[in-house]
Amino acid sequence: MALLSKAHIYRWLNKELAKRLVITPILDPKEQIHEGSVDVRLGTTFILTQKTEFPQMDPTEKEEKLKKGIQKYQFRVSKRLHEKFILHPQQLVLGATLEYLAFPPGLGGYVLSRSSWGRLGLVIATATFVNPGFKGCLTLELLNLGEVPLVLYPGIRVAQLVLHSVVGKPGTHKSRYRFPTEPEFSRIYEDNELTFWGEQPSAP
Repeated sequence: MALLSKAHIYRWLNKELAKRLVITPILDPKEQIHEGSVDVRLGTTFILTQKTEFPQMDPTEKEEKLKKGIQKYQFRVSKRLHEKFILHPQQLVLGATLEYLAFPPGLGGYVLSRSSWGRLGLVIATATFVNPGFKGCLTLELLNLGEVPLVLYPGIRVAQLVLHSVVGKPGTHKSRYRFPTEPEFSRIYEDNELTFWGEQPSAP
């Protein structure tokens, strides 16, 4: 596994289509493409949580009940360009990248906070790894760890995508989140092992 330089990032962006790294749109290559990383922008759709509507989240509940619960306590909000989105202290919101990405089999990546935003208390991803073969907009877990509300706008460079080559022959990428174009609700209920680890009925 090797970190890509700026020159190698451009090479991957210009390969033949079947082997190409796709990041679109890149609105300002000079500002976005760096040594080892590409800045990505905040999209226009967010998933917010209604804290008062859901008493608890137990991922071992039956799939249909858990799925309905997740969709009940979370809801989508869209913002236009130049319209502010306020992220309050200790608030977790799901966002997505403005860019659509397609990773070839030979590349993987990590999504990290840009340091300038991190110093203000913003964490943008808690599940950071991007698998080789991934296609779609990246979901961002936006968390304000600071003491004051943060004002965010769609289109700002809020995260960086660190790219690396893959050693060996990669397998086929399989994901429960296929070709997303906006943030998606959690599908934790598709983890088959969860019911085993949950509470078991008492023996008679």
